[in-house]
Amino acid sequence: MSDESVLRVDPRNEQKRYEVLSGIADLIVLHSTLPELIHQTARRLEQVAAFQYFCFSLYDPTQNCLRLHLWEGEESPPGPIELNIDESPSGLVWRTQEPLLLRDILEDQRFPVLAHMRERGFRSYALVPLTSVQKQIGVLGIASRTSDAYMQSDIRLLQRAGELVAMAIEGVQTREALEAQKEALRTMVEMNRSLVSSMDVRHLVPAALSAISKAVPHEFAGLCIYDPEEKVMRNVALGSPEHNRVMTLGAAVPMEQTPAARAYVEGITKQFRRAEMSAINSSFTRNLLKQGIESVLCLPLRNSREVIGILNVGTVRSEAFSELERSLLQEVAAQIAISLENARAYHEIAELRDRLEEEKHYLEGEIQTELNFEEIIGESPLLKRVLSQARTVATSGATVLILGETGTGKELIARAIHRMSTRKDKNFIRLNCAAIPTGLLESELFGHEKGAFTGAISQKIGRMELADKGTLFLDEVGDIPLEIQPKLLRVLQDQEFERLGSTRTIHVDVRLLAATNRDFSRAVAEGNFRSDLFYRLNVFPIRLPALRERAGDIPLLVRHFVQKLSRRMDKHIETVPNATMAALSRWKWPGNVRELENFLERSVILSEGSVLRVPLGELEPELSLHSKGDDSLHTAEREHILRVLRDSGGVLAGPRGAALKLGLKRTTLQSKMRKLQIDRHDYANEASGEQRKQ
Repeated sequence: MSDESVLRVDPRNEQKRYEVLSGIADLIVLHSTLPELIHQTARRLEQVAAFQYFCFSLYDPTQNCLRLHLWEGEESPPGPIELNIDESPSGLVWRTQEPLLLRDILEDQRFPVLAHMRERGFRSYALVPLTSVQKQIGVLGIASRTSDAYMQSDIRLLQRAGELVAMAIEGVQTREALEAQKEALRTMVEMNRSLVSSMDVRHLVPAALSAISKAVPHEFAGLCIYDPEEKVMRNVALGSPEHNRVMTLGAAVPMEQTPAARAYVEGITKQFRRAEMSAINSSFTRNLLKQGIESVLCLPLRNSREVIGILNVGTVRSEAFSELERSLLQEVAAQIAISLENARAYHEIAELRDRLEEEKHYLEGEIQTELNFEEIIGESPLLKRVLSQARTVATSGATVLILGETGTGKELIARAIHRMSTRKDKNFIRLNCAAIPTGLLESELFGHEKGAFTGAISQKIGRMELADKGTLFLDEVGDIPLEIQPKLLRVLQDQEFERLGSTRTIHVDVRLLAATNRDFSRAVAEGNFRSDLFYRLNVFPIRLPALRERAGDIPLLVRHFVQKLSRRMDKHIETVPNATMAALSRWKWPGNVRELENFLERSVILSEGSVLRVPLGELEPELSLHSKGDDSLHTAEREHILRVLRDSGGVLAGPRGAALKLGLKRTTLQSKMRKLQIDRHDYANEASGEQRKQ
């Protein structure tokens, strides 16, 4: 390029200028990008004007500033530079819409921003407005290292060129805006598809922001929710795992330390740049700046009632988030808010459905158990005292501990207390703590989340939740492991707990009834049961008498069970011989009412005709021992259990176990073995004497 001016009146120059302007006019219909337009305009103008510096200063309405786009020869133009409208010559031209000619910028000290041009040797500077019919687009400028290089004829040339360039730039901006809108539409469709595919809040943000990452470049994103109990903003989701170095998942940030709190309180979108984040001066904002984040946009997530959280998007770009980007992110925030509300409703419905399904299956399984105890049979003073205690405590809502040997009807008393209480129309949920493996008892009692442990393929609602507003009966409560006891104690004290694998606290209103056949005092003394939990359970103890302590009730029970079992088996047993009744009344029934019922069921099966035929042979060896007193009975019972243990090789449960052969529950047998000081391991894999003979 020549430094000499071509502003002499010359027909050939006039012709050349016409050709140049025609060429610039052609740019209006070309599908050029802004850098291409700058390059093509500069190439055409240098044919009729001498300059070494060419620029477009385009108005940015989002920041109310001019953005300077340079062209200086073959090199690619650098990124735009922000110019203050009130402090630059371009700003003066844009405001006044009048051209400006600086004949020697060394002598003109009005604009400090021109210092960089002076340092590079530029002397003359000519500027004209870029204005279309629709709007003020910006300013066109050229500069030369020669002072007084331009005259009014050059200004007129630039004005004509500026009119054409303004139309071309408007066309480029319009095309870019249309492309941006189409891309935004495609992005929103993709984002909506991503959001619909997930009901997990942890996946919503990554799904949404991955869809718009091309349209809105960013270095981190996170979702935070206001926690009214602790009065903090809690980070609940991240755009991607690597964003954890900026915002820690699950962390609680005090309101005064996070920019998101200001957007939450005011309920409007707010942008925070480096200076504003530095002013907050918290460990959180200092970490943002340490990670190179220059700008953070905080967008409220609003449902139909309130602001439920904030979407935070941050970038290392200091001049980030154009009007289109902000608009797009606001759409994202609105969609995430809807998705969060839908996810919440979905989970509530799913939990309710699962709960109803659990209750349905549970209650279906309980129907038979309920029918097995249609009424309490007996007239003994001991039983009447128990029923009086149950009636007294039923309406109080207090925790009840039911004590007694296995088979005495502890669950029956618990059901009676529930039926007489104010919770009678709600659920009665039971759990036998000894029947559940230790590793699964916590899940069965409190529930678990999907993925809480190996095999947890779905969420499970625990018995504690099923019993909400109703009654929970824990049978064999003494078998609860020590590691679970604090969690049960917390429910008794505060009526709250967390599912296994979850941090969300669940509040319940549950009345607890518990039962055990263990010696609690001994268990507490030996450190096998927490004393504080025992005291919470032992608010109102009820001790059920063993069947041998109310032998007068045995005839009533025998007639009741025989009638019930006969109807069920379609038999017509009308008579129980006196000798049979006497034998049944003399037997001590270590398994209590349950053992009596099981024995009578076997008897009804064996009976033909209308008379009950009882296999007294099963009782006679033991009956003969009763006359020798309690010591003989104790010895005989111990020897009988030892004999069966030898036969089973020390195995208690299962089809070949000692419990089945003795007609007892495993827990009942274990209780007896503790009382008789029998260790099953002494008989493991030991063949019985009869087997050796065979």
